[in-house]
Amino acid sequence: MSGNGKRDVVWADGLRGIASVLVVTAHISRSLAPHLLSPAMSEKLPPMLFQLPFLRCLLMGRASVAAFALLSGYVNSLSAMKKSRAGNLDAALSGIAKSAFRRTGRFMIPAVLSTTLSWLMCQFGAYKVAKMASSSWIRDTSPEPSASFATAFYDLFYSLGRTWLDGANKYDKIQWTLTYLLQGSMMTYLTLFATVYVKPRWRMVILCGLYYFKWKGGDSVVGFNIFMGILLADISLDSDLIASIGAYPYLQSIFSASAIIVGLYFCSYPEDNPQWAGWSAGLEKLGRMMFPRGVEFARYYPALGVDILATGILFNTTAKKLLSHSFFCWMGKLSWPIYLLHAPMIRTVLTYVLFGFSVRPSQGKDENGNELPPGWLPLANRWVCVFAIPLFYVFLYRVANLWAVYVDPFCGRVTQWFEDLVFRDDSKVMQEKPLLLS
Repeated sequence: MSGNGKRDVVWADGLRGIASVLVVTAHISRSLAPHLLSPAMSEKLPPMLFQLPFLRCLLMGRASVAAFALLSGYVNSLSAMKKSRAGNLDAALSGIAKSAFRRTGRFMIPAVLSTTLSWLMCQFGAYKVAKMASSSWIRDTSPEPSASFATAFYDLFYSLGRTWLDGANKYDKIQWTLTYLLQGSMMTYLTLFATVYVKPRWRMVILCGLYYFKWKGGDSVVGFNIFMGILLADISLDSDLIASIGAYPYLQSIFSASAIIVGLYFCSYPEDNPQWAGWSAGLEKLGRMMFPRGVEFARYYPALGVDILATGILFNTTAKKLLSHSFFCWMGKLSWPIYLLHAPMIRTVLTYVLFGFSVRPSQGKDENGNELPPGWLPLANRWVCVFAIPLFYVFLYRVANLWAVYVDPFCGRVTQWFEDLVFRDDSKVMQEKPLLLS
């Protein structure tokens, strides 16, 4: 396992790309087949194919959020750790400060633009069909147009602010994760700043303590995943540790493969009705012994599973080569646009195709003879879904690619302009004489 060069992050890009497409798959399945959130059709009926462990990972989105957090900690800490290990502490500290600033801009500006796009779509009635669809997830995540022109702008700025306060963005409710992921990034930089002078082995001990602190505190959204990502980055750069593990290739292969299998098994834990299947009921019993009291198992299990899975991948050469494939890396480069754009596209393009050509069924009359409101628009037939959903993925990635080509560079230029405006010139700082205190 190499601890140098660009290969440190290539596999991480591939894993991020897979996580992003699984977020889309999870929201589509939640919209069209919410019964797949359970491990079986009922307590007495057998499971469907994608309700089985491992296969259901393809439809579970919570593990993807945990993966984003872990990879954020991993990727954002590599550069500073390399410089710290090389003894270049001033460059490490400077890089941490600038990276924290850039991360904020490159995180917030695209989110603002995507929310504004969803707001425009809402005001012009693009979510009208979504509000009548028989899918409760699509209806619940589709906002109503504002009552007036002034109210529309108030609603926009209110949602933009709430995104970073408590995640309550009415125009794109899946952005609730962004405030946690940004907090996780800042935890990464703060941890790096606090430990830049610490010896690498002792930094690992500190990171294990921080992981345990977040574990006991119930922070399963990003908390302990962030510190696992930093810890894995530190391990990947420790050549002595890697050499010691590599001296036993057979045991390394068994450990890494077992970790990948156990991680995927934990990620399979269902959101609803775990008691309906023997395997998930067993995990529920194990969780009562393993997890802190009062936590949500449906979040803890995917988060823990991602930590174990990533550890297995780090020590598995075959898995890293697979994730480093150019296709997965391409998906990884589009992961941020995919995350920002997929929900508005589901509520418009996919919803129009799957529900827009249906007719709302009549509900008849009430006991007083008055017409009842018509029912929700039914889902199109099976064959329309079979062809429309794959084509939607093609369309979504095409739009995401355009975003990556035109919008992301613009956001980068804005962030760079603001950085140049507010940061001091390094060359001038070096020329300044230190202030002597006597």
